[in-house]
Amino acid sequence: MASASAPAPSAGASAGGGKDDELADLVRRLVDALARYADRLPFVLDRQKLRSLTTLAAISVTILFAWKMLRAPQEQPRRPRRRAAPSSSNTSSRSRPGALNATDACSSADSRAHEAVNQLFQPVNLTLEQLVRHKLSEGRRVTCRLLGVILEETTPEELQNHVTVRPSVVEVLLEIAKFCDVYLMERVLDDETEEKVLSSLSEAGLFANGALIKDKVLFCSTENGRTSFVRQLEPDWHIDTSPEIVHQLARFIKYQLHISPQQPERIASNIFSSPSLEQYFGGLDQR
Repeated sequence: MASASAPAPSAGASAGGGKDDELADLVRRLVDALARYADRLPFVLDRQKLRSLTTLAAISVTILFAWKMLRAPQEQPRRPRRRAAPSSSNTSSRSRPGALNATDACSSADSRAHEAVNQLFQPVNLTLEQLVRHKLSEGRRVTCRLLGVILEETTPEELQNHVTVRPSVVEVLLEIAKFCDVYLMERVLDDETEEKVLSSLSEAGLFANGALIKDKVLFCSTENGRTSFVRQLEPDWHIDTSPEIVHQLARFIKYQLHISPQQPERIASNIFSSPSLEQYFGGLDQR
């Protein structure tokens, strides 16, 4: 009798250990997901503090959720044991279906729990409008330089020969203009270049239906002129490729987006960086 009942606690401990491993895995996945989402916010959070807080919250919620899902089958009422001792053949034929039913119930509960977790961590497909609003934090005025952001060219000298609007940025810029007051600005070397720039922006459809306004495309002859424009307009966001100008404006502008092919060192908590404007607004997984 003693030898027959000995394996039962071992099996129970093994099952409990398996559920503990699943619970720990759920907690780790939830904490990692919250930490990754925090990186997408337009402000800085202390990673260590976030991990401590999210771990505490995740453990509380996940323990309650997993306990209800995984322990539910064990709360079913047990059948009373019969006093009469059945024959060995009847015992084997009747006990096996019961054992299979209990196993199926546990398997079904585990499947429901994993399915619920997988649904929780499925990626959210946001529209471009939602992405723009999320990234700009409901900003209402945006200033942006043209060279290297809206245009393919990167120097005023190149603009004297040709002006090319980047096709991939048009949709994003039009979306920003739907709910933001957008000002475009650039340093040029002559009046003829100004006309070329305005003509190219018009051909790209940026002035169609009043999306952008020609009078809000500003030109200057020096880099300091662009800095003065930004400070006078006091935007919620400024987008630029010059690290010097971004650094100068850090104290005066709420948020800035530094467009750079490399990942520059972050000099202030209100300055973000991206290889391009469209990549910054291309998804929540990019900054």
